[in-house]
Amino acid sequence: MRPGAYPSFSIPQRPAPEEEFYRQIELINRQKVKYAVIIVRVLLGFVFAVFGSNAFLHFIPMPPMQGLPGQFIGALFSSGYIYAIAGVQVVGGLLLLIGRFVPLGLALLVPVIVNIMLYHIFLDPSGLGMACVISVLALLLLWAYRDRFAPLLKP
Repeated sequence: MRPGAYPSFSIPQRPAPEEEFYRQIELINRQKVKYAVIIVRVLLGFVFAVFGSNAFLHFIPMPPMQGLPGQFIGALFSSGYIYAIAGVQVVGGLLLLIGRFVPLGLALLVPVIVNIMLYHIFLDPSGLGMACVISVLALLLLWAYRDRFAPLLKP
């Protein structure tokens, strides 16, 4: 400070009531989004953990399938490939449920979700509605964790 100069003091100003109101609204909206992400994460994790473990434990009965869908699922079962898919579903679902490694869980589940969509588009359109719901939930989670996936998209 130069000699003879007085230090400048500033009195903190209170934000205008409108600014404080909008700040509070923004905080409430952030909290709502945070809870929505948790709900979607747990729901998607639960779906994949349960349906993936069903391939091993057979606690949800499956009706016999006819035609091309039956041949496709039959080939997956007879080759044992269904157990690899179910294992990925269980691991990815548990990672989403735990909430610790959500991006890794999503990285495991997105290829499975793509295959579920393609299966229902080409072989069994009756389950397309649920496949779309699962896809939308996964897209919401991918959007919520987009900062974790950004390095994958950089050149």
